[in-house]
Amino acid sequence: MASTTLSPLNAFADRTTHGPSTDNEGNLSDQSTATGIPSPSRASSEKSSPLAAQPAATTTAAAPDAEKQQPTTGGPPPGGGWNAGPPPPNGGLAAWLQVASVFFIFFNTWGLLNTFGIFQTYYESPSSIFQPPGSVSSSNISWIGSIQSFMVLLGGLVSGPLYDRGYLKHLICVGAFGVVFGHMMLSLVSEFWQALLAQGFVVGLGAGMMFTPGVTVLQSYFSTKIGLATGLAAAGSSFGGVVYPIVFYRLIDRIGYGWSVRVIGFIALGTLAVPVVFLKQRVKSGRVRAFVDVTAFSDGPYMLFTFGAFVGFIGLYTMLFYLSFFGLDTGATDPAMAFYIVPILNAASMFGRTLPNWLSDKAGPFNILIPGALVCGALTLAMMGVKSLGAIIVVAILFGFFSGVFIALPTVCYIVLTKDKSRLGSRIGLGYAFLGLATLIGGPGGGAILQQTGHGGHNNWTGMWTFGGVMLLVSGALFMVLRGWKFGVNLTTKA
Repeated sequence: MASTTLSPLNAFADRTTHGPSTDNEGNLSDQSTATGIPSPSRASSEKSSPLAAQPAATTTAAAPDAEKQQPTTGGPPPGGGWNAGPPPPNGGLAAWLQVASVFFIFFNTWGLLNTFGIFQTYYESPSSIFQPPGSVSSSNISWIGSIQSFMVLLGGLVSGPLYDRGYLKHLICVGAFGVVFGHMMLSLVSEFWQALLAQGFVVGLGAGMMFTPGVTVLQSYFSTKIGLATGLAAAGSSFGGVVYPIVFYRLIDRIGYGWSVRVIGFIALGTLAVPVVFLKQRVKSGRVRAFVDVTAFSDGPYMLFTFGAFVGFIGLYTMLFYLSFFGLDTGATDPAMAFYIVPILNAASMFGRTLPNWLSDKAGPFNILIPGALVCGALTLAMMGVKSLGAIIVVAILFGFFSGVFIALPTVCYIVLTKDKSRLGSRIGLGYAFLGLATLIGGPGGGAILQQTGHGGHNNWTGMWTFGGVMLLVSGALFMVLRGWKFGVNLTTKA
Protein backbone atom coordinates (compact mmCIF):
# COMPACT_ATOMS: atom_id res chain seq x y z
CA MET A 1 0.00 0.00 0.00
CA ALA A 2 1.44 3.38 -0.94
CA SER A 3 2.35 5.60 1.99
CA THR A 4 0.30 8.72 2.57
CA THR A 5 2.25 11.99 2.67
CA LEU A 6 1.28 15.29 4.19
CA SER A 7 2.78 18.74 4.37
CA PRO A 8 3.20 20.18 7.87
CA LEU A 9 0.29 22.57 7.23
CA ASN A 10 -1.88 19.75 5.92
CA ALA A 11 -1.10 17.58 8.94
CA PHE A 12 -1.89 20.39 11.38
CA ALA A 13 -5.16 21.21 9.62
CA ASP A 14 -6.15 17.55 9.58
CA ARG A 15 -5.48 17.21 13.31
CA THR A 16 -7.58 20.23 14.22
CA THR A 17 -10.49 19.24 11.95
CA HIS A 18 -10.43 15.47 12.21
CA GLY A 19 -8.75 15.11 15.60
CA PRO A 20 -8.39 11.71 17.20
CA SER A 21 -11.42 10.41 19.02
CA THR A 22 -11.24 9.49 22.67
CA ASP A 23 -13.04 7.01 24.82
CA ASN A 24 -14.99 7.89 27.96
CA GLU A 25 -11.76 8.16 29.95
CA GLY A 26 -10.11 10.53 27.49
CA ASN A 27 -7.57 7.99 26.20
CA LEU A 28 -6.36 7.94 22.62
CA SER A 29 -8.47 5.74 20.36
CA ASP A 30 -7.43 7.00 16.93
CA GLN A 31 -4.78 4.56 15.75
CA SER A 32 -3.54 7.02 13.16
CA THR A 33 -2.46 9.34 15.95
CA ALA A 34 -1.20 6.70 18.34
CA THR A 35 0.85 4.78 15.79
CA GLY A 36 1.50 7.25 12.98
CA ILE A 37 -0.40 5.03 10.44
CA PRO A 38 -3.18 6.97 8.64
CA SER A 39 -6.67 5.59 9.09
CA PRO A 40 -9.10 5.27 6.14
CA SER A 41 -11.13 8.23 7.38
CA ARG A 42 -8.03 10.39 7.46
CA ALA A 43 -6.92 9.26 4.05
CA SER A 44 -10.26 10.10 2.49
CA SER A 45 -10.38 13.52 4.14
CA GLU A 46 -6.87 14.24 2.90
CA LYS A 47 -7.80 13.39 -0.69
CA SER A 48 -10.75 15.76 -0.63
CA SER A 49 -8.84 18.57 1.06
CA PRO A 50 -7.64 21.42 -1.17
CA LEU A 51 -4.47 21.49 0.92
CA ALA A 52 -3.51 18.02 -0.32
CA ALA A 53 -2.01 19.47 -3.48
CA GLN A 54 0.74 21.18 -1.53
CA PRO A 55 4.30 19.77 -1.49
CA ALA A 56 4.49 16.53 0.47
CA ALA A 57 6.36 15.60 3.61
CA THR A 58 6.08 12.50 5.74
CA THR A 59 3.46 12.38 8.46
CA THR A 60 6.04 11.96 11.17
CA ALA A 61 7.83 15.06 9.98
CA ALA A 62 4.82 17.17 10.89
CA ALA A 63 5.31 16.58 14.59
CA PRO A 64 8.35 18.84 15.11
CA ASP A 65 6.59 21.76 13.40
CA ALA A 66 3.53 21.26 15.56
CA GLU A 67 5.71 21.17 18.66
CA LYS A 68 7.15 24.57 17.83
CA GLN A 69 3.70 26.04 18.26
CA GLN A 70 3.37 24.87 21.86
CA PRO A 71 3.05 27.62 24.47
CA THR A 72 5.02 27.84 27.68
CA THR A 73 1.94 27.43 29.83
CA GLY A 74 0.53 24.18 31.15
CA GLY A 75 -2.20 23.96 28.51
CA PRO A 76 -2.17 22.39 25.10
CA PRO A 77 -1.43 24.46 22.00
CA PRO A 78 -4.30 25.94 20.00
CA GLY A 79 -5.96 23.33 17.82
CA GLY A 80 -4.03 20.32 19.10
CA GLY A 81 -2.54 18.50 22.07
CA TRP A 82 0.97 17.62 23.02
CA ASN A 83 2.61 14.84 21.04
CA ALA A 84 -0.25 14.89 18.48
CA GLY A 85 -2.76 13.85 21.15
CA PRO A 86 -6.09 15.37 22.15
CA PRO A 87 -6.25 18.03 24.88
CA PRO A 88 -6.05 16.75 28.46
CA PRO A 89 -9.51 15.90 29.84
CA ASN A 90 -8.98 18.01 33.02
CA GLY A 91 -11.22 15.65 34.97
CA GLY A 92 -13.15 12.41 34.82
CA LEU A 93 -12.67 9.11 36.64
CA ALA A 94 -9.49 8.12 34.82
CA ALA A 95 -7.82 11.48 35.45
CA TRP A 96 -8.63 11.56 39.17
CA LEU A 97 -7.49 7.96 39.55
CA GLN A 98 -4.09 9.18 38.35
CA VAL A 99 -4.12 11.84 41.06
CA ALA A 100 -4.96 9.17 43.67
CA SER A 101 -2.17 6.95 42.33
CA VAL A 102 0.41 9.76 42.42
CA PHE A 103 -0.83 10.65 45.94
CA PHE A 104 0.35 7.24 47.13
CA ILE A 105 3.61 7.60 45.20
CA PHE A 106 4.26 10.82 47.12
CA PHE A 107 3.14 9.02 50.29
CA ASN A 108 5.91 6.45 49.82
CA THR A 109 8.64 8.72 48.43
CA TRP A 110 8.61 12.17 49.99
CA GLY A 111 6.46 10.87 52.82
CA LEU A 112 9.30 8.53 53.79
CA LEU A 113 11.88 11.28 53.30
CA ASN A 114 9.89 13.58 55.58
CA THR A 115 9.92 10.80 58.18
CA PHE A 116 13.69 10.65 58.45
CA GLY A 117 13.75 13.32 61.16
CA ILE A 118 12.21 10.66 63.44
CA PHE A 119 14.89 8.14 62.49
CA GLN A 120 17.58 10.79 63.07
CA THR A 121 16.24 11.39 66.58
CA TYR A 122 15.95 7.64 67.30
CA TYR A 123 19.42 6.84 65.94
CA GLU A 124 20.89 9.45 68.31
CA SER A 125 18.90 8.28 71.34
CA PRO A 126 20.25 5.96 74.08
CA SER A 127 18.01 3.12 72.79
CA SER A 128 19.41 3.36 69.26
CA ILE A 129 20.35 0.24 67.33
CA PHE A 130 23.79 1.82 66.97
CA GLN A 131 25.55 0.89 70.20
CA PRO A 132 27.14 2.26 72.25
CA PRO A 133 25.04 5.47 72.17
CA GLY A 134 26.86 8.32 70.47
CA SER A 135 29.12 5.98 68.50
CA VAL A 136 27.76 7.45 65.26
CA SER A 137 27.85 11.23 64.88
CA SER A 138 24.89 13.44 63.89
CA SER A 139 26.56 14.28 60.59
CA ASN A 140 27.15 10.61 59.74
CA ILE A 141 23.58 9.65 60.62
CA SER A 142 22.26 12.44 58.41
CA TRP A 143 24.06 10.82 55.48
CA ILE A 144 21.45 8.04 55.56
CA GLY A 145 18.58 10.48 54.95
CA SER A 146 20.62 12.61 52.56
CA ILE A 147 21.54 9.65 50.36
CA GLN A 148 17.94 8.45 50.46
CA SER A 149 16.78 11.87 49.26
CA PHE A 150 19.56 12.02 46.69
CA MET A 151 18.63 8.63 45.24
CA VAL A 152 14.96 9.66 44.97
CA LEU A 153 15.90 12.71 42.95
CA LEU A 154 18.84 11.17 41.06
CA GLY A 155 16.59 8.32 39.94
CA GLY A 156 14.88 10.80 37.64
CA LEU A 157 17.93 10.72 35.35
CA VAL A 158 16.96 7.15 34.47
CA SER A 159 13.22 7.05 35.15
CA GLY A 160 12.46 10.29 33.26
CA PRO A 161 13.80 9.15 29.86
CA LEU A 162 12.36 5.65 30.40
CA TYR A 163 8.98 7.25 31.05
CA ASP A 164 9.30 9.12 27.74
CA ARG A 165 9.88 5.73 26.09
CA GLY A 166 6.66 4.30 27.54
CA TYR A 167 7.98 2.19 30.44
CA LEU A 168 5.79 3.74 33.15
CA LYS A 169 4.34 0.47 34.47
CA HIS A 170 7.76 -1.20 34.64
CA LEU A 171 9.20 1.71 36.61
CA ILE A 172 6.36 1.69 39.14
CA CYS A 173 6.65 -2.05 39.74
CA VAL A 174 10.43 -1.97 40.15
CA GLY A 175 10.23 1.07 42.41
CA ALA A 176 7.51 -0.43 44.62
CA PHE A 177 9.60 -3.57 45.08
CA GLY A 178 12.65 -1.50 46.07
CA VAL A 179 10.77 0.48 48.73
CA VAL A 180 9.21 -2.60 50.33
CA PHE A 181 12.32 -4.79 50.10
CA GLY A 182 14.51 -1.99 51.48
CA HIS A 183 12.35 -1.67 54.60
CA MET A 184 12.38 -5.41 55.18
CA MET A 185 16.19 -5.32 55.05
CA LEU A 186 16.27 -2.21 57.26
CA SER A 187 14.38 -4.13 59.95
CA LEU A 188 17.33 -6.54 60.24
CA VAL A 189 20.21 -4.06 60.52
CA SER A 190 22.36 -3.44 63.59
CA GLU A 191 25.22 -1.37 62.19
CA PHE A 192 25.50 2.02 60.50
CA TRP A 193 26.70 0.78 57.10
CA GLN A 194 23.80 -1.68 56.92
CA ALA A 195 21.24 1.06 57.57
CA LEU A 196 22.97 3.27 55.02
CA LEU A 197 22.70 0.54 52.39
CA ALA A 198 19.09 -0.49 53.10
CA GLN A 199 17.47 2.85 53.97
CA GLY A 200 19.70 5.16 51.97
CA PHE A 201 20.35 3.28 48.75
CA VAL A 202 17.70 0.57 48.33
CA VAL A 203 14.66 2.48 49.58
CA GLY A 204 15.93 5.70 47.98
CA LEU A 205 16.54 4.19 44.55
CA GLY A 206 13.20 2.37 44.61
CA ALA A 207 11.43 5.63 45.38
CA GLY A 208 13.44 7.35 42.66
CA MET A 209 12.11 4.97 40.03
CA MET A 210 8.56 6.07 40.85
CA PHE A 211 8.76 9.76 41.70
CA THR A 212 9.61 11.47 38.39
CA PRO A 213 7.25 9.31 36.26
CA GLY A 214 4.51 9.86 38.83
CA VAL A 215 4.65 13.65 38.73
CA THR A 216 5.14 13.70 34.95
CA VAL A 217 2.11 11.60 34.03
CA LEU A 218 -0.33 14.18 35.42
CA GLN A 219 0.45 16.75 32.70
CA SER A 220 -1.23 14.54 30.09
CA TYR A 221 -4.46 14.45 32.11
CA PHE A 222 -4.59 18.07 33.30
CA SER A 223 -3.71 21.47 31.81
CA THR A 224 -5.81 24.25 33.35
CA LYS A 225 -5.97 22.31 36.64
CA ILE A 226 -2.40 21.02 36.67
CA GLY A 227 -1.48 23.02 39.79
CA LEU A 228 -4.46 21.71 41.75
CA ALA A 229 -3.91 18.13 40.59
CA THR A 230 -0.21 18.23 41.48
CA GLY A 231 -0.96 19.83 44.85
CA LEU A 232 -3.53 17.19 45.78
CA ALA A 233 -1.11 14.46 44.77
CA ALA A 234 1.79 16.10 46.64
CA ALA A 235 -0.33 16.14 49.80
CA GLY A 236 0.44 12.42 49.94
CA SER A 237 3.96 13.28 51.08
CA SER A 238 2.58 15.22 54.02
CA PHE A 239 0.14 12.45 54.87
CA GLY A 240 2.97 9.92 54.79
CA GLY A 241 5.06 12.28 56.91
CA VAL A 242 2.30 12.20 59.53
CA VAL A 243 1.41 8.50 59.42
CA TYR A 244 4.86 6.91 59.28
CA PRO A 245 6.45 8.80 62.23
CA ILE A 246 3.46 8.10 64.49
CA VAL A 247 3.43 4.42 63.49
CA PHE A 248 7.15 4.14 64.22
CA TYR A 249 7.01 5.98 67.53
CA ARG A 250 3.89 4.22 68.85
CA LEU A 251 5.20 0.75 67.99
CA ILE A 252 8.90 1.04 68.83
CA ASP A 253 8.39 0.37 72.57
CA ARG A 254 5.74 -2.31 72.03
CA ILE A 255 7.12 -4.55 69.31
CA GLY A 256 10.68 -3.30 68.94
CA TYR A 257 12.63 -1.63 66.15
CA GLY A 258 12.58 -4.57 63.72
CA TRP A 259 8.84 -5.12 63.59
CA SER A 260 8.11 -1.39 63.65
CA VAL A 261 10.08 -0.99 60.43
CA ARG A 262 8.42 -4.10 58.93
CA VAL A 263 5.00 -2.58 59.62
CA ILE A 264 6.09 0.48 57.65
CA GLY A 265 7.12 -1.85 54.84
CA PHE A 266 3.73 -3.57 54.83
CA ILE A 267 1.93 -0.20 54.76
CA ALA A 268 4.07 0.73 51.75
CA LEU A 269 3.19 -2.57 50.09
CA GLY A 270 -0.56 -2.00 50.46
CA THR A 271 -0.60 1.64 49.41
CA LEU A 272 1.71 1.15 46.41
CA ALA A 273 -0.76 -1.37 44.99
CA VAL A 274 -2.90 1.62 43.91
CA PRO A 275 -0.39 3.11 41.40
CA VAL A 276 0.71 -0.36 40.28
CA VAL A 277 -2.88 -1.09 39.24
CA PHE A 278 -4.26 2.27 38.12
CA LEU A 279 -1.43 4.54 36.95
CA LYS A 280 -1.56 4.76 33.16
CA GLN A 281 0.50 6.63 30.59
CA ARG A 282 -2.02 8.38 28.35
CA VAL A 283 0.29 9.91 25.71
CA LYS A 284 3.76 8.71 24.78
CA SER A 285 6.50 10.78 23.20
CA GLY A 286 6.57 10.40 19.44
CA ARG A 287 10.35 10.36 19.31
CA VAL A 288 13.03 8.44 21.22
CA ARG A 289 15.51 10.86 22.75
CA ALA A 290 18.88 10.63 24.47
CA PHE A 291 18.78 9.89 28.20
CA VAL A 292 20.24 13.33 28.96
CA ASP A 293 18.58 16.28 27.24
CA VAL A 294 21.65 18.42 26.52
CA THR A 295 19.47 21.27 25.23
CA ALA A 296 18.49 21.92 28.86
CA PHE A 297 21.99 23.25 29.62
CA SER A 298 21.53 26.08 27.12
CA ASP A 299 18.06 26.96 28.43
CA GLY A 300 18.77 29.94 30.70
CA PRO A 301 15.46 30.10 32.61
CA TYR A 302 15.47 26.34 33.17
CA MET A 303 19.01 26.35 34.56
CA LEU A 304 18.42 29.42 36.74
CA PHE A 305 15.31 27.87 38.25
CA THR A 306 17.15 24.60 38.89
CA PHE A 307 20.00 26.44 40.61
CA GLY A 308 17.57 28.48 42.71
CA ALA A 309 15.74 25.33 43.81
CA PHE A 310 19.12 23.65 44.45
CA VAL A 311 20.10 26.39 46.92
CA GLY A 312 16.64 26.26 48.51
CA PHE A 313 16.82 22.50 49.06
CA ILE A 314 20.09 22.93 50.95
CA GLY A 315 18.36 25.18 53.47
CA LEU A 316 15.19 23.11 53.50
CA TYR A 317 16.95 19.98 54.70
CA THR A 318 18.62 21.64 57.66
CA MET A 319 15.16 22.25 59.13
CA LEU A 320 13.60 18.94 58.07
CA PHE A 321 16.42 16.85 59.56
CA TYR A 322 17.20 18.72 62.76
CA LEU A 323 14.07 20.48 64.06
CA SER A 324 12.99 17.43 66.07
CA PHE A 325 16.50 16.86 67.48
CA PHE A 326 16.81 20.58 68.34
CA GLY A 327 14.01 20.36 70.91
CA LEU A 328 15.49 17.24 72.47
CA ASP A 329 19.08 18.53 72.54
CA THR A 330 18.23 21.91 74.04
CA GLY A 331 15.80 20.50 76.60
CA ALA A 332 12.85 22.44 75.18
CA THR A 333 10.91 19.19 74.69
CA ASP A 334 10.87 15.79 76.34
CA PRO A 335 11.71 12.71 74.24
CA ALA A 336 8.04 11.87 73.64
CA MET A 337 7.16 15.32 72.32
CA ALA A 338 10.32 15.50 70.21
CA PHE A 339 9.00 12.60 68.11
CA TYR A 340 5.76 14.48 67.42
CA ILE A 341 7.41 17.64 66.05
CA VAL A 342 7.90 16.01 62.62
CA PRO A 343 4.25 14.87 62.29
CA ILE A 344 3.11 18.37 63.29
CA LEU A 345 5.31 19.93 60.59
CA ASN A 346 4.10 17.46 57.98
CA ALA A 347 0.45 17.92 58.91
CA ALA A 348 0.80 21.65 58.27
CA SER A 349 2.59 21.01 55.00
CA MET A 350 -0.42 19.04 53.75
CA PHE A 351 -2.22 22.37 53.41
CA GLY A 352 0.97 23.98 52.10
CA ARG A 353 1.03 21.56 49.18
CA THR A 354 -2.59 21.95 48.11
CA LEU A 355 -3.65 25.57 48.69
CA PRO A 356 -0.55 27.19 47.10
CA ASN A 357 -0.82 24.86 44.11
CA TRP A 358 -4.48 25.72 43.67
CA LEU A 359 -3.52 29.41 43.76
CA SER A 360 -0.73 28.77 41.24
CA ASP A 361 -3.36 27.91 38.61
CA LYS A 362 -4.66 31.45 39.00
CA ALA A 363 -1.60 33.52 39.92
CA GLY A 364 1.21 31.43 38.41
CA PRO A 365 3.67 29.12 40.22
CA PHE A 366 6.53 31.63 40.56
CA ASN A 367 4.29 34.19 42.25
CA ILE A 368 3.60 31.57 44.93
CA LEU A 369 7.09 30.04 45.15
CA ILE A 370 8.94 33.32 45.80
CA PRO A 371 7.14 34.36 49.02
CA GLY A 372 7.19 30.74 50.22
CA ALA A 373 10.99 30.58 49.93
CA LEU A 374 11.49 33.95 51.64
CA VAL A 375 9.19 33.07 54.56
CA CYS A 376 10.97 29.72 55.03
CA GLY A 377 14.30 31.55 55.20
CA ALA A 378 12.98 33.99 57.80
CA LEU A 379 11.54 31.17 59.92
CA THR A 380 14.83 29.26 59.83
CA LEU A 381 16.73 32.32 61.02
CA ALA A 382 14.08 32.85 63.71
CA MET A 383 15.04 29.47 65.22
CA MET A 384 18.06 31.21 66.76
CA GLY A 385 15.67 32.87 69.21
CA VAL A 386 13.47 29.85 69.93
CA LYS A 387 13.70 28.61 73.52
CA SER A 388 10.34 26.97 74.35
CA LEU A 389 8.14 24.11 73.19
CA GLY A 390 5.37 26.50 72.15
CA ALA A 391 7.73 28.44 69.88
CA ILE A 392 9.03 25.24 68.29
CA ILE A 393 5.48 24.10 67.51
CA VAL A 394 4.58 27.49 65.99
CA VAL A 395 7.67 27.43 63.77
CA ALA A 396 6.99 23.80 62.82
CA ILE A 397 3.43 24.67 61.71
CA LEU A 398 4.44 27.77 59.75
CA PHE A 399 7.51 26.15 58.19
CA GLY A 400 5.50 23.06 57.30
CA PHE A 401 2.92 25.17 55.47
CA PHE A 402 5.29 27.42 53.53
CA SER A 403 7.89 24.73 52.77
CA GLY A 404 5.22 22.76 50.91
CA VAL A 405 5.91 24.89 47.83
CA PHE A 406 9.38 23.34 47.50
CA ILE A 407 7.88 19.86 47.12
CA ALA A 408 4.72 20.57 45.13
CA LEU A 409 5.59 23.48 42.82
CA PRO A 410 8.91 22.59 41.11
CA THR A 411 7.12 20.14 38.81
CA VAL A 412 4.60 22.83 37.80
CA CYS A 413 7.47 25.27 37.19
CA TYR A 414 9.27 22.75 34.97
CA ILE A 415 6.06 22.24 32.97
CA VAL A 416 5.79 26.01 32.45
CA LEU A 417 9.47 26.34 31.47
CA THR A 418 9.48 23.38 29.06
CA LYS A 419 8.17 24.38 25.64
CA ASP A 420 8.59 20.95 24.03
CA LYS A 421 6.42 18.70 26.20
CA SER A 422 7.85 15.56 24.58
CA ARG A 423 11.04 16.36 26.53
CA LEU A 424 9.20 16.86 29.82
CA GLY A 425 10.11 13.56 31.47
CA SER A 426 13.80 14.03 30.69
CA ARG A 427 13.75 17.70 31.77
CA ILE A 428 12.04 16.98 35.10
CA GLY A 429 14.34 14.01 35.77
CA LEU A 430 17.47 16.05 35.01
CA GLY A 431 16.29 18.94 37.16
CA TYR A 432 15.49 16.77 40.16
CA ALA A 433 18.85 15.00 39.81
CA PHE A 434 20.56 18.35 40.36
CA LEU A 435 18.30 19.01 43.34
CA GLY A 436 19.35 15.66 44.75
CA LEU A 437 22.91 16.97 45.09
CA ALA A 438 21.55 19.66 47.41
CA THR A 439 20.33 17.03 49.85
CA LEU A 440 23.90 15.78 50.18
CA ILE A 441 24.92 19.27 51.28
CA GLY A 442 21.98 20.33 53.46
CA GLY A 443 21.82 17.42 55.92
CA PRO A 444 25.50 16.51 56.37
CA GLY A 445 26.60 20.13 55.96
CA GLY A 446 24.23 21.24 58.68
CA GLY A 447 25.38 18.36 60.86
CA ALA A 448 29.04 19.32 60.42
CA ILE A 449 28.28 22.90 61.45
CA LEU A 450 26.23 21.63 64.39
CA GLN A 451 29.13 19.56 65.73
CA GLN A 452 31.36 22.62 65.96
CA THR A 453 31.38 23.76 69.56
CA GLY A 454 29.04 26.69 70.02
CA HIS A 455 28.42 29.06 72.89
CA GLY A 456 28.98 27.43 76.29
CA GLY A 457 30.33 24.21 74.80
CA HIS A 458 26.97 23.18 73.32
CA ASN A 459 26.09 22.23 69.75
CA ASN A 460 26.39 25.13 67.33
CA TRP A 461 22.68 25.61 66.61
CA THR A 462 23.12 29.30 65.80
CA GLY A 463 25.58 28.51 63.03
CA MET A 464 23.39 25.80 61.56
CA TRP A 465 20.20 27.90 61.52
CA THR A 466 22.13 30.76 59.94
CA PHE A 467 23.42 28.44 57.23
CA GLY A 468 19.94 27.11 56.41
CA GLY A 469 18.19 30.47 56.58
CA VAL A 470 20.65 32.23 54.29
CA MET A 471 20.36 29.45 51.70
CA LEU A 472 16.57 29.79 51.61
CA LEU A 473 16.71 33.58 51.31
CA VAL A 474 19.20 33.33 48.43
CA SER A 475 16.86 30.84 46.76
CA GLY A 476 13.97 33.29 46.99
CA ALA A 477 16.15 36.05 45.51
CA LEU A 478 17.11 33.84 42.54
CA PHE A 479 13.45 33.04 41.89
CA MET A 480 12.75 36.78 41.87
CA VAL A 481 15.47 37.32 39.24
CA LEU A 482 14.02 34.50 37.13
CA ARG A 483 10.51 35.93 37.35
CA GLY A 484 11.71 39.35 36.23
CA TRP A 485 13.72 37.84 33.37
CA LYS A 486 11.00 35.53 32.09
CA PHE A 487 7.78 37.40 32.86
CA GLY A 488 8.75 41.02 33.65
CA VAL A 489 8.58 43.02 36.86
CA ASN A 490 4.85 43.78 36.80
CA LEU A 491 3.53 42.23 40.02
CA THR A 492 0.06 41.68 38.54
CA THR A 493 1.40 39.45 35.75
CA LYS A 494 0.61 35.74 36.04
CA ALA A 495 3.99 34.06 36.32
